[in-house]
Amino acid sequence: MEQYELIELNIARNGTEEKLEFTSAKLVIVTEMGSRLWYIDADGITQHQLLADFSVSEDIGVMLRGITAGGKSFGGHGFFHANTQHQAAAIRGNGEISGF
Repeated sequence: MEQYELIELNIARNGTEEKLEFTSAKLVIVTEMGSRLWYIDADGITQHQLLADFSVSEDIGVMLRGITAGGKSFGGHGFFHANTQHQAAAIRGNGEISGF
């Protein structure tokens, strides 16, 4: 399992891209038996309306691109699972993640 602290994360859906404002976020990549799964956990998200919109939407697919604390750029497609109560989100990766 690899973990990377993130300094920037942008999500796009329905033709709109938005920089996610957070206090901490990490990318986790798990390689097991030749398969690679990944997800992102973000905490302290200040965009309350964004979280509220995702919490009631059936369309939670996003394209994303980000930068790790080490300066590595990455991108991929995932599903945005909002947690409005904790001002947090989990993005479950769907398919390959570029940059790794």
